[in-house]
Amino acid sequence: MTADINETKLIEQAKSDPEAFGRLYQLYLEKVYTYIFYRTGNHHDAEDLTAKVFHRVLDHIARYNNRGIPFSVWLFRIAHNLVVNWYRDHHRKRLVNIEKLNLATDQHHNPPQIAEQTNEQELLLAAIRQLPLERQDLLALKFVEKMSNAEIGQIMGRSESSIKSLYHRTLVSLKEILAEHENVVKN
Repeated sequence: MTADINETKLIEQAKSDPEAFGRLYQLYLEKVYTYIFYRTGNHHDAEDLTAKVFHRVLDHIARYNNRGIPFSVWLFRIAHNLVVNWYRDHHRKRLVNIEKLNLATDQHHNPPQIAEQTNEQELLLAAIRQLPLERQDLLALKFVEKMSNAEIGQIMGRSESSIKSLYHRTLVSLKEILAEHENVVKN
């Protein structure tokens, strides 16, 4: 509860105090960058878009009013809209450099186990890339940013029940894509 109060106070201070805005920036920078990097798959574009997000926040923070919508939802809505515009403007497909993904490896894993985990990650990422951009966004917000369905709904401009339905359809589609790949491998 005090974290919410402190964040609210920090947001109000950031409207007129550059130092407070800097603290707000530090608080959200990594989360916004991670979300955008996951969506673009490119370090340089993620950096550029993250900078644009915070530039927009700086330009509009004076008009931000907490009307029951958390600041993080407002912030990620800006990020979401910029990513959508980036895709539309550049007609790009998302590319992920598999080598740069954080693989859960430590000294206790053996090479065959690491290879199997890597193959599973590659298959999953390839399957996710076959989904429509909106569904990729949903998965990024749900699993990378660990947001609730209500927060995701606010960011994507949909109701919570619509997000639940989209999430279910996305998982079914993902399961079908993975099953299709498994059938191709078996044959």
